[in-house]
Amino acid sequence: MPMIDSALVAQENEKLITNLRRDYDALGEQFDRRGVVIDEIKRKVSAYGVAIPSWGVGTGGTRFARFPGPGEPRNIFDKLEDCSVIHELTGATPSVSLHIPWDKADPALLSNRADELGLAFDAMNSNTFQDQEDQRQSYKFGSLSHTDPSVRQQAIEHNLECIEIGAALGSKALTVWVGDGSNFPGQTHFTRQLERYLESAKTIYARLPGDWRLFTEHKIFEPAFYSTVVQDWGTNYLIATELGERAFCLVDLGHHAPNVNIEMIVARLIQFGKLGGFHFNDSKYGDDDLDTGSIDPYRLFLVFNELVDAEARAVPGFDPAHMLDQSHNVTDPIESLMVSAMEVQRAYAQALIVDRPALEACQESNDALMATTTLKKAYRTDVEPILAMARADKGAAIDPVAVYRTSRYRETVARTRPAVSGAGGGIV
Repeated sequence: MPMIDSALVAQENEKLITNLRRDYDALGEQFDRRGVVIDEIKRKVSAYGVAIPSWGVGTGGTRFARFPGPGEPRNIFDKLEDCSVIHELTGATPSVSLHIPWDKADPALLSNRADELGLAFDAMNSNTFQDQEDQRQSYKFGSLSHTDPSVRQQAIEHNLECIEIGAALGSKALTVWVGDGSNFPGQTHFTRQLERYLESAKTIYARLPGDWRLFTEHKIFEPAFYSTVVQDWGTNYLIATELGERAFCLVDLGHHAPNVNIEMIVARLIQFGKLGGFHFNDSKYGDDDLDTGSIDPYRLFLVFNELVDAEARAVPGFDPAHMLDQSHNVTDPIESLMVSAMEVQRAYAQALIVDRPALEACQESNDALMATTTLKKAYRTDVEPILAMARADKGAAIDPVAVYRTSRYRETVARTRPAVSGAGGGIV
């Protein structure tokens, strides 16, 4: 049974479908003049999917406080139900990325419930950046790079457990992010610390199933404010190269220094065969807490311009994983994730309509003005009719947020999910 009544979706779509068809046809006529087949763009957009992070359907927080909303998910099964709502209404989020131990449960029960909800499992995420209640050793001073071999072994064993759980669920990748680093100059020996990390990561990599990939994620700061072991894409690339051909770099859009050219980083990783995937989000200052496309949608488009370029060139082995990774502090997480999934689809559709022969001609002739104008023409095109028609064709909602609010899903689950205390702080 779907979490949202399909009859309600159909009823709400019926109110909008006539005008949507007019808008779609009008855009199709414009595309015809540009030599673009609108149905082909819609087909590609419809086939595109982005994974939902299980933790994203709960309310996040800052270092100082957390303000939970009604109907917070109590466990991974509640999270799966919320994730299924997002996919039912957008048709764009077919998989869920689990975080262990937050989402630890019987794999058979998880698989059965995911099947019932029409969901699959994306990359597994390990957690060695915080201590758990039953943990023998503390990660206060690091995990995979800790000076104490017993702490490193504990972190290795946790990652191997994540692989074991993921294999039972049909996952095909492990994402590793560590908070290891230092808060003071001289606190750690940079070289030895990275050597210890590599040694630990190699042990994990050696135990990957043959059809799995390992994604390592870099983060410029936080929780280590002086130095971070995997602090930028260059170190991340070196790590992936050291580990082997099934190790790749994960690019989180919010984990870069101000003014870094992220789309160029993406191009470099594609060029050298080490782009593993993305965590999509946005940031204003220094981290990834904001909804995708809420601050710099043009940058999101430019990232997808590189991805579509690689797709068009049929780059060997090009198969990046796509996932949202956001913290929702003042919005309904389900609504934010729906909007973000559609923003990622929008950037993809805009990148698909770039006139690539014209762009290449401008690049070869060093016509800077017309090159950037060519990109802007695609970016300024309102592709919403394509996204909405793709949803309508799937039986998803033409206007997902409106249908979600009409369904009163949040109020319904709030009656069975106890209110959660807002006490305490900490980024989740």
